[in-house]
Amino acid sequence: MSKELVFGHQKPDTDTIAAAMAYSYYQNQLGYETEAVALGEPNDETTFALKAFDLAAPRVIKTAANEVDSVMLVDHNEPQQSVADIDQVAVSHVIDHHRINGFNTAAPLYMNVRPYGCVSTVLYEMFNEKHIAIPADLAGMMLSAIISDTLLLKSPTTTDHDKEAVEGLAKLAGVDYEEYGLQMLKAGTNLAAKSDNDIVDGDAKSFEMGDLTLRIGQVNTVDLADVFARQADLEKAMQALMDANGYDTFVLIVTNILNSDSDLLILGKDAAKVAQAFGKELAANNRINLPGVVSRKKQVVPPLTAAFA
Repeated sequence: MSKELVFGHQKPDTDTIAAAMAYSYYQNQLGYETEAVALGEPNDETTFALKAFDLAAPRVIKTAANEVDSVMLVDHNEPQQSVADIDQVAVSHVIDHHRINGFNTAAPLYMNVRPYGCVSTVLYEMFNEKHIAIPADLAGMMLSAIISDTLLLKSPTTTDHDKEAVEGLAKLAGVDYEEYGLQMLKAGTNLAAKSDNDIVDGDAKSFEMGDLTLRIGQVNTVDLADVFARQADLEKAMQALMDANGYDTFVLIVTNILNSDSDLLILGKDAAKVAQAFGKELAANNRINLPGVVSRKKQVVPPLTAAFA
């Protein structure tokens, strides 16, 4: 059996890193030869989690076909979010919690896609179904992933499955998930040292909607004013990324993790239509306010997909 690489999407977040590590471990227990890798460096939040559980970050790759013939995908399936040469390797497995879009293979594969708040929750159930014990440090990373994706179980994407997984993983990791989770989330909101490009594109994904390409980034904070004090420079970074990559529209979701509200900063073609998708008018400062909106996957992408269909 040939070695396979396991990885998540570009601009990796905590769930992508944790899921790659967890699924690689899971598959190795079943007799596969796999290695967890990443398509970028871990962000501040993920680095905090890795240090908390004394784990090393997966190595970063740019391409896969130079190493393996087959790969396993976690936390994504859309080709534009994957490794640059995804079309040159076979995909044998996909574990995800997102929509299926633009994905096809030449041969049958194993897919497990469940509508949960976090792919690490899917993996937690898979470990239990196969009666594979989860090591304490890996449980800590999976716990961190669910806390991150569900904003400490406050996001509307949160399901009962996520809540059960958090309880179980916290016991395995030996931590108080509420205390630890708040510390981890705050570690990810330290934006003062981040570049403008890191803020707008550090957790961004591209989406094909109609005949347009929308780039949607998200950044968490404990004070929206801290982010928008830099708005002019953030807009320059967004415009530069649109010019360099051919994005039609760039949407930056700025989320306050303390009150679960977001402001959207919108630039590019049909920016007004983006605002209209949420029943709003685009303000002169290129922003709209969306109280209670924290989830890109469930609360932002669906109305935009409908608006641009």
